[in-house]
Amino acid sequence: MTTEPDESTLRLLREEVSSLVKTVPGPVSRVSVRAGECSLEVTWADPAPVLPDGGPAPAPAARPVAAVPVEDEPEPDGEVIPAPLVGTFYVAPEPGASPFVRPGDRVEAGQTIGIIEAMKLMNPVAADRPGEVVEVLVADAAPVEFGQPLVRVREAAS
Repeated sequence: MTTEPDESTLRLLREEVSSLVKTVPGPVSRVSVRAGECSLEVTWADPAPVLPDGGPAPAPAARPVAAVPVEDEPEPDGEVIPAPLVGTFYVAPEPGASPFVRPGDRVEAGQTIGIIEAMKLMNPVAADRPGEVVEVLVADAAPVEFGQPLVRVREAAS
């Protein structure tokens, strides 16, 4: 008998995979995760070949990777609020403080949902729409890239 993981387990798994991919040496070419019966596969890119003269060989053409749809996963509910800049994302104003938002919280447009530290400056990240927080997608103190989804918000019911 298999049991499906709950939302918090899936969130933790996603955070762990994200952390793993960021910390492994070398470029990762593919990550595959399954939640039911748990499975994780990480494929690293082939190392660059070296020519007989000692110089690096030209990079091979990119290989297309076919996406395999997972039929058991429902479409994510809501729209994401992306990172407006590169830096370190914080869910609370200071260590030990309550987070700005949690799943289930109602947010208004312009409300702070987190902080991104960049070059020693704390930059507030605001919700761009009103709604209900469905999921916080990034762990506290995690590095984020420009455009990376931070928080998922479901449109407010009229």
